[in-house]
This record gives sequence, C-alpha cells and structure tokens, in this order.
Amino acid sequence: MTLEIAELIAHFYDSAPGFTGRLQAAGLTPDDLQAVEDLAKLPVLRKDDLMELQRQDPPFGGMLAIPISDLAAVFQSPGPIYEPGLSGSRFGGWTSALESAGFRSGEVVINAFGYHMTPAGLSFHYGLDAMGCVVLPGGIGNQDQQIEAMAAFGVTGYVGLPSYLKALLDRAEEQGFALKLSHALVLAEPLPDSLRQELKRRGVAVFQAYGTAECGNLGYECGEQSGWHIPDNVIVQICDINSGEPLPDGETGEVVATLLSDHYAIIRFGVGDLSSINPEPCPCGRESRRLNGWQGRIGAATKVRGMFLHPAQLSAMMKRFPEVARFQALVTREEHRDALAIHVLPKAGADLNDLVPRIRETAREAIKFRVRVAIVDEVMLPEGSPPIKDERSWE
Repeated sequence: MTLEIAELIAHFYDSAPGFTGRLQAAGLTPDDLQAVEDLAKLPVLRKDDLMELQRQDPPFGGMLAIPISDLAAVFQSPGPIYEPGLSGSRFGGWTSALESAGFRSGEVVINAFGYHMTPAGLSFHYGLDAMGCVVLPGGIGNQDQQIEAMAAFGVTGYVGLPSYLKALLDRAEEQGFALKLSHALVLAEPLPDSLRQELKRRGVAVFQAYGTAECGNLGYECGEQSGWHIPDNVIVQICDINSGEPLPDGETGEVVATLLSDHYAIIRFGVGDLSSINPEPCPCGRESRRLNGWQGRIGAATKVRGMFLHPAQLSAMMKRFPEVARFQALVTREEHRDALAIHVLPKAGADLNDLVPRIRETAREAIKFRVRVAIVDEVMLPEGSPPIKDERSWE
C-alpha cells in the first residue's frame, strides 16, 4: 500500500521499532516529518548502518513493519544484508520499467538474473508474471541450455546484465542459433554506448533501468533514452555526500531513496551512487522527474557484475589464509564484461601447494564471486596497496 509521508512516518513509528529508534536518536517525532521537505531533518541511513541494525536486531533490524509470515520470500545480499520480498508486481516495483521497455502480456522472456539468495531474479520474475509474460528462469550460467530453450520457445525479451546478454548472443552465433530477441531491460552494471550500439546492430533494442536490492526500481529509460524516470512509488533526493542536505536540480550528489510502501521502513536510504536530477519534461510525455544516469560511487564498496564487493567482506575472507601477507582484488573490464582477480603476496616460507584453488573455492562461498587468483611479488603488491583496485574503463 502506498501512503503519504505523514501517514507513512506515523505507521513506521508505531510498527517498526528500528525506525522508532532511528527517529528518537535524531531527536525527532512523527510530527516533525509531515512532508517531503521535512525528510532532510532525518540523517541519511547507509548500507553499513543497515548492516549494523540487522546485526543488533536480526534479521531486518526492526525495520519490517509487517509480520514476516506476510512476506513472499526473504533474501541475503552480500554484506550480509537481509531483504524482505513481497508477492506480485509490488516486489521491486519493476512493472513501469518493463512496460517502458516494450514488454507485453503473452511474450516469452528470459530472466538472466540470479535466483539464488539475492532478490533480483525473483523480483523480475514476479513483475513479469504480473504483466502476463511467460518467464524462462534462466539465471546466470548454463548458456548452452539457455540458448536452446530461447530458440525453442521463441524468446523475444531479456532482463539481466548487459554483458551477459552479449555473451548469450555471441554463444548463440557460435552455435548457429537464430534467436528472436528484440528488446531487453538491463541493469546492475554500466551500459557503455558502444555496447548498446553493438546490441542494437544485432537486432536488440536495449533499455536501461536502475535500482538496488533494498529499494527495487529507482529509475528507468523510456524510448527517448535521455535519463531514468523516477517511479511514482519512491521519493528520490540527490543529497550532499557529507551533510545529507538535498541539492538543487542539476547538481551531483548521493542518491537517497524513500519508499512509499508500508511494509519496510526504507526512509532516507543512501544507496552510495552519485547522480543528479533533470526536472525538464521528457518528450515521451511522462511527467516524472529523471535521474541523469550513474555518475560515480561514494564509499569503499565496488560494484562488480551487478553485486557490491565490500573491503570488509574481502578482509574477513582472507583472514582464513594465514599464509598470505597481503592481498588485493583487481577489477578489470574484458569484452564488455567485468573480470575479478585476487592478487596475493605469500609470507616467506609459506606452503603454496594448494593456495590458489583454496582461495578460488572460498571466494565462491564467502563473497559469491568467481575469481582468478594470482600469486605476485612485492613489486606488484607493495605495502599500503588498497584492498580493491578498479581498473575498468567505460569507453
């Protein structure tokens, strides 16, 4: 259910003890937050804050305002951060983005987001189902099987990472399959214009959307492809990264979201991404404000293959390997796809017999990434090297 600000704040104050504590810590009462303009009185809540709240009061940090039995699913994203999932089109709120990208009732769509533990796969599945689409639950991996099924069922739509879409098309071409894909909704990683144009040349009209596991849909492209329309069920503010104060339209700051939903108290949530607001009317006719795309990221977390990699996660994992003196995760971009490697400097005299495969297997379990592992020397990994080094280029 969508509520106005005053109703929403009063509801969460009565039903979500974590939010009650947050207001009290800020010296506020529900009477202080009666309109959108009042939200700036509340300090921004960030991922690390939410993780700490959940650690103190598992699983949702006191932010869930309905019984857990009323949820359709529950999820764990890297961090870890736990997220509640509703049923139908309410889950993630992706219907507006899907409709804008040309998805229609009756068509067969491959959903190439992961279904394991994290919410992206099911949130799009439910949204597509609510629209009347037939969903092929592909997930990530098993490309040969997916391509055979896409050809057999005449799949015309795709949702997932843009890099994975290219990989599927490349693989289908290698195997001689003529797919019927005509449109795609992609998100969770940047979409360089070079990749968009390549996919267009191959017959796929690509539309970009933007969102997070905690918030769902925060923006989507229309046919004009000139920014991301902000959906009606969320308030998006662009705020100064230090003070949290909302910035004038056009200035770059942190994306701060407030969900107008009664189940989960995501109020003034800083997602860590940078953008700006375009208030001008869009030629498409929609009256919603638009985000001017992704303009960078604050904080230490890095998004790789659509998921955040936190230095704290990486450090906790590498503590399992006492034979390692230093380490660094290296993020690069190869053929429009993210690549992640872990460089390790062993301690003198350490047994390196099975170190590389052990780190690879541990990474798949601990940080949910497939990685390459390389043993390096002090020249390549000097003292003081950052835990994550991002060498990607988006040209």
